[in-house]
Amino acid sequence: MSSAHTLLRRAGLGSALAAATVLTAAGVASAHVTVHPDSYAKGATDGALTFRVPDESDTASTTKVQLFLPTDHPLLGVLVSPHDGWTAKVTDTKLKTPVKTDDGTITDAVSEITWTGGKIGPGQYEDFDVAFGQLPDDTAQLSFKTLQTYSDGKIVRWIEEAASGDDEPENPAPVLKLTAADTTSVTTSKEASKTPAATTKASASDSTARGLGVAGLVVGVLGLAAGAFAVVRNRRTQ
Repeated sequence: MSSAHTLLRRAGLGSALAAATVLTAAGVASAHVTVHPDSYAKGATDGALTFRVPDESDTASTTKVQLFLPTDHPLLGVLVSPHDGWTAKVTDTKLKTPVKTDDGTITDAVSEITWTGGKIGPGQYEDFDVAFGQLPDDTAQLSFKTLQTYSDGKIVRWIEEAASGDDEPENPAPVLKLTAADTTSVTTSKEASKTPAATTKASASDSTARGLGVAGLVVGVLGLAAGAFAVVRNRRTQ
């Protein structure tokens, strides 16, 4: 649990730093509920998602946020980070198709998270952090339909999904793209594991060469000394 909270705090910090730039550039009027990061590797484990909810009203505050998680391609091991002023209610659902993992078969998963009790003022935004144990690996994207309730009773439904090639709908649901798993780190790791052996062999070769070189020099010096001694001796006998 502590490692998940540490990860969430890091994710929240990064999101907070990026939020000002994003909302300033796009303008609050054109903002909508989004998920950050917007992509993850298929089957990724022990990660976190940040759902950013902007208040687009000029007069009303956001008082309730309902996030619906997909159950046809469920997120496993979902945890919700505590959020000052807000109370999170987590709803589990029995899966139509259980998910088999290395730790056993999963029959239930989180299908909805509802935050209440807090307030997002006009022109402001709030980040809600959710950690997961594992993402699905059998789909290209995940859609998180969201309902945003305002203090004046208005409900904005961020539930629309654009078909491939279509323009973004008026009230799009946050979408997380799932990419192919990154094998670069695995390849690099394998190459790195070979490096010490290769380095050891190279070092051994270098050491042998240096040893032979030194031995050759010693023999040469001794030979010169012996020759010089013989010349001097011959001169004395003459």
